[in-house]
Amino acid sequence: MKWSLLELTKYKKESISFDTSLDITDRLKQKEAMILDAAPVKVKGTLTVEADSYLLFYEVETMLTLPSTRSLEPVRLPMVFQVDELFMTPEQFRANKDKINEQEVLLLETQTLDLTESVVDNIVLAIPLQVLTEEEQNGKDLPSGEGWKVLSEDEYESLIHEKQQQKIDPRLAKLSDFYSDENK
Repeated sequence: MKWSLLELTKYKKESISFDTSLDITDRLKQKEAMILDAAPVKVKGTLTVEADSYLLFYEVETMLTLPSTRSLEPVRLPMVFQVDELFMTPEQFRANKDKINEQEVLLLETQTLDLTESVVDNIVLAIPLQVLTEEEQNGKDLPSGEGWKVLSEDEYESLIHEKQQQKIDPRLAKLSDFYSDENK
């Protein structure tokens, strides 16, 4: 779904509502290789046209299939989130540079505002770093193999603490007192 900036000038100080379903599985897979599949994306929101900007607000609802970050088994991940973006042309931004921070604005490189591109980018950004199957979330057993195993953070910290305790050779423990007396 695209809007021409020329067409949007007709809607100054107005909002354009939209409620659509987008089939963007291929675009999502191109953008992020770990996406195995995606259900059609339901997008509902408004585009508000101001004299010097375009405010896009919408809600996304979809179901992604991603590999588990632990076992690589496919996991169906429901996603529902809201997006609020401010778009400006480079000319509009230069005119309002002192009023607005550059990090808060998305500059339009073309004469169109593309909803599909925005949805794809925001879905990719919303993918969590850790995706686990239900069994992996509920289970305490972490994967292991011959000569290796995955540790929790607590297990790792206790292992490091134990190694630090073992580093001091008891035969040389008296030498550590030598330096502490010298510093006093």
